Amino acid sequence: MTGYFETSIEFLKGVGPQRAAMLSKELKIFTYADLIQHYPFRYEDRTRFYAIRELNEEMPFVQVKGKIKSKELVGTGFKKRLVAHFADDSGEMELVWFQGINWIADKLKPGADYVAFGKPARFGSTFSIAHPEVEPLTENNEKGGFLHPVYPLSEKLRTRKIDSKTLARIMHQLLTLSENRIRETLPKSILTNNSLVSKKDALLNIHFPTSHEALASAQHRLKFEELFYIQLRLLKMKLIRQEKMRGQIFQDASLLTRFYHDHLPFPLTNAQKKVIKEIYADLKSGLQMNRLLQGDVGSGKTIVGFICMLIAVSAGAQCALMAPTEILAQQHYKSLKRYADMMDISIALLTGSTKKPERKKIHEALQSGAMNILIGTHALLEEEVQFKNLGLSIVDEQHRFGVAQRSKLWQKNASVYPHVLVMTATPIPRTLAMTLYGDLDVSVIDELPAGRKPIKTMHRFDSHRLQVNQFLRDQVQLGRQIYIVYPLIDESEKLDLKHLMDGYESVTRAFPDYPISILHGKMKPEAKDYEMKRFAKGETKMMIATTVIEVGVDVPNASVMVIENAERFGLSQLHQLRGRVGRGAEQSYCILMTDFKLSADSKTRLETMVRTNNGFDIAETDLKLRGPGDLMGTQQSGVLDLLIADLGKDGALLVQAREQAIALLKDDPELVKPEHSAIKIQIESRRTSPLNWSRIS
Repeated sequence: MTGYFETSIEFLKGVGPQRAAMLSKELKIFTYADLIQHYPFRYEDRTRFYAIRELNEEMPFVQVKGKIKSKELVGTGFKKRLVAHFADDSGEMELVWFQGINWIADKLKPGADYVAFGKPARFGSTFSIAHPEVEPLTENNEKGGFLHPVYPLSEKLRTRKIDSKTLARIMHQLLTLSENRIRETLPKSILTNNSLVSKKDALLNIHFPTSHEALASAQHRLKFEELFYIQLRLLKMKLIRQEKMRGQIFQDASLLTRFYHDHLPFPLTNAQKKVIKEIYADLKSGLQMNRLLQGDVGSGKTIVGFICMLIAVSAGAQCALMAPTEILAQQHYKSLKRYADMMDISIALLTGSTKKPERKKIHEALQSGAMNILIGTHALLEEEVQFKNLGLSIVDEQHRFGVAQRSKLWQKNASVYPHVLVMTATPIPRTLAMTLYGDLDVSVIDELPAGRKPIKTMHRFDSHRLQVNQFLRDQVQLGRQIYIVYPLIDESEKLDLKHLMDGYESVTRAFPDYPISILHGKMKPEAKDYEMKRFAKGETKMMIATTVIEVGVDVPNASVMVIENAERFGLSQLHQLRGRVGRGAEQSYCILMTDFKLSADSKTRLETMVRTNNGFDIAETDLKLRGPGDLMGTQQSGVLDLLIADLGKDGALLVQAREQAIALLKDDPELVKPEHSAIKIQIESRRTSPLNWSRIS
């Protein structure tokens, strides 16, 4: 039965080798399974006929039946068009064609009854439909009564005469052939508890719904199933890990107590204390920790990371902290070395630019166990970096590392896997975290340290430039520093944006008395470092930059962030950039500069930034606007292999599906009970592709 859905589509009537090759290339449809799961993205409502007098311009697509009274050719040359005068008992309208005029004119018979379908538009008091679908009225279509599927297609397919109707015909044939081969993939108990229709009904009604209600039930069933199997897969991975992966037991908190008593630079927030408790419980549990720590920019994740390191070092283990960029690794090293020196703990920095003699020393100290903490970039993953006993590995801004890179780090201890703490300042919406990191435990720092003032965010148009410049002058006089961020380095013909060099010239003209730094991705690392150091020391008052400064630059005296062409940035990126200021005790500001012309999405993004500083609210809005694939780069990396569910809209359903998966695994972790055989069979049939267990195979 499994083999049936792996049949190539070329064997379907009306497809053949050539069309099959086109569908494979354009839509990745190779087999019956691929085709049956190529779902419509919208439906044309043919469930009723409208009278001509009922039409209005707000309607999307409508279906009318009536008589063609007459037809005529109007205009000359490229303005030539065919107009048919179409009437029913309530009034008259026009059907208009600009292309294929002769072919259509031959088919239209004045005096005959037709069904016309299309988008109504109004010209004066007359309604018309341009390029309608027209067919003679028959006993069959007179009933109306169906929702017509519209499928995702490519331009190339349309030019080869494969349109949505063609695909619908092929789909109809496949469903007729396959109807009795579609097996149920969920147990009766789950269907009943969640009011779900059968898999067979869901597939028939997702393609050819008999009513709006039947369509809603089909969508609900298929979304639930997809989310349920994703959660089941993640939770099963977590169970296996907890059973098999033993972890070193770290119970000695003596270094931690000493640090709290003698050296803690500021009181911890309640959120930080809660997170440390959760991590400490993991470290002494005997199971390997795998935890995601989320916290907004400036919420104090680094100090939490250091406190966890102290627990590991107390127990005689070593720690590694891996950051995605050299700037960020250096910053971590600088801030943690201060504490490590107070505690007589040896700490080193290893990056691509560490010199050979220094590397040799680090390698030896790691192998002998004399080195307690190593901070670095991808350089930590190199073969020759060997620890005596790596007990805790921390990965910062983890979405910048691939899974393979992360797993390399935990293979640095041959006898027992190190505990893993993954940190991110990119707030991840709850639904996305449950899907991407459903196999990790999640801790959240949702509170800023005491004394930090929320950043004030303002949206200003280019016409307010003089007032904004005056505000910047006032801030510099108060002794503050300013970032000005541009979206591009060089001028782009396609995008009419102020590029960085142009911006630099404008700023130097507007502020001739102030020393100014410049920073962008094409500069050599030494030049970047030089500019950053000048700014950090206060030698320059303004930093003109691209998004290079998004991660890891900490200048407490910089209190104003100006973002030019702010509409060109994504929400999470705007939030990350804003987080570069507000590091000191002074009031900080973020000014979003744009032109007057803004799309609806851009307006929503800017309004969200002005309204809230909460990274999780921002991430939720971003997910709704952009979808999960764009947000995390997950669609490309294959992490999210979703066919129908939408994490931006189906959050409640995801929670429901996860609860069902948890309950099922609690009751039957090995899925051995007869009533769970449908799930067992489904998982077994999907072994070749482990991502989306809900797919038909």
